[in-house]
Amino acid sequence: MARNVLYPLYQLGGPQLRIFRTNFFIQLVRPGSAQPEDTVQFRIPMEMTRVDLRNYLECIYSVPVAAVRTRVQHGSNRKRDHRNVRVKKPDYKVAYVQLAHGQTFTFPDLFPEKKPSPEGEGGSVKDRVQEELLEEQRKRQISDPRRGGVPGWFGL
Repeated sequence: MARNVLYPLYQLGGPQLRIFRTNFFIQLVRPGSAQPEDTVQFRIPMEMTRVDLRNYLECIYSVPVAAVRTRVQHGSNRKRDHRNVRVKKPDYKVAYVQLAHGQTFTFPDLFPEKKPSPEGEGGSVKDRVQEELLEEQRKRQISDPRRGGVPGWFGL
């Protein structure tokens, strides 16, 4: 007679190696108005509390947090759909995190503007070729004054 023996289910990597992730997604937001250097603005889910956000930042990212302030931003309902019915955007929560004493945060400049280098200095060959191609394209786009404003594709 066979016994009913229950063995634990095999889990790849073993249960001691599992990582638990939160169900929350937070979004770093560039502030619309000037903020102090020690304040960071996030867009968080409505279910997340300020205590959850503090624990999230301190435990996962090791960011020292002094204070957290939250507010609910109501979504606008000015838009209308094709049936002329108002469409409301969803509400969201905005959190202002004040970092610990001495900590500052500046929003990174992801797309810095390139400063043009003087022509005399040694630029790379690739840059010079690209400049020549752009100049040729500009010359081709200049319309012929004898055609009187008629587009080039309208010729015989």
